Amino acid sequence: MASPPPPGIYVPVPTFFSKPPLNEPTPPLDLATQTKHALHLAKNGIRGLVLLGSTGEAVALTEDDRRSLITRIRQEMDGAGYKDYPLIAGTASQGVGDTVKLLQLSKEAGAQWGLVLAPGFFATCITQQGLIDWYIAVADQSPLPILIYHYPAVSNSLSLTASTFTSLSAHPNICGAKLSHGDLSLHSQLASSTIHSMSHDKFATFTGLGQQLLPVLMVGGSGAIDGLAAIFPRAVVKLYESVKAGEWEQARKLQEVVARGEGLVVGYGVVGAKEGLRRILGLDSECRLPLKAGMTEDAWSEWEEVMRELGDVEKT
Repeated sequence: MASPPPPGIYVPVPTFFSKPPLNEPTPPLDLATQTKHALHLAKNGIRGLVLLGSTGEAVALTEDDRRSLITRIRQEMDGAGYKDYPLIAGTASQGVGDTVKLLQLSKEAGAQWGLVLAPGFFATCITQQGLIDWYIAVADQSPLPILIYHYPAVSNSLSLTASTFTSLSAHPNICGAKLSHGDLSLHSQLASSTIHSMSHDKFATFTGLGQQLLPVLMVGGSGAIDGLAAIFPRAVVKLYESVKAGEWEQARKLQEVVARGEGLVVGYGVVGAKEGLRRILGLDSECRLPLKAGMTEDAWSEWEEVMRELGDVEKT
């Protein structure tokens, strides 16, 4: 039976790109900035990194990009004293074979787990049994333990039921889930389950939304894979630690400001996360088409107050 990632706060890191040469539409990887950001996160309490997820623009990366990025992060983390630092590699393929191929590549490059997005292209005619069979076929062949990535907004509104998760939790190579949606009922059913295969040492439930962190932890969740933590790692880690320590007044205050700040990432996605990284941490990055990096001053001004509040938390 595969072990899940350890509990805590993880960051779905954006993929950093430098400016492309003239007349070249595709910006190249900026691995120097990528590793600088990764080390900053590790030094500020982040438990692990999710590479090549939705925030990482995985669908715009080639296999060579994937190999280069994971390999470089693993080398730099090991070299900086973070040996065996948890790295989770995402996949967003529709086919079993393509997904397994990406998981194999990720293992060879240094990842320890895979985060496998549900295949939503045919969402309107996919049954829950079809999803179970798909994930089992992937897990049977995957060289990495896998977590189920449930993100209806990027999967053509495809949803997995609690009973589907329960069935899949019995597979020895499926060890958890990331739930990126507002359905706290599903979080509760999974994280509070008394079924043996769903116990926390076998199946970890992470929320993908930091604005839900306090309630998710209260029902037994393992933590968060949270985009705002890419910009303010200490603030989100402090929220996690406050809940774990039973410091409820502080936890509620932190949850309120984190929830407001999360609106930047939820509302603007990768573009919002990269704008925050540029303005707050001085880490600049392009996006790959069709995404375009950058927010107007008017758009950013709506977030300045809460960004200052989070910055104050970050410094304490």
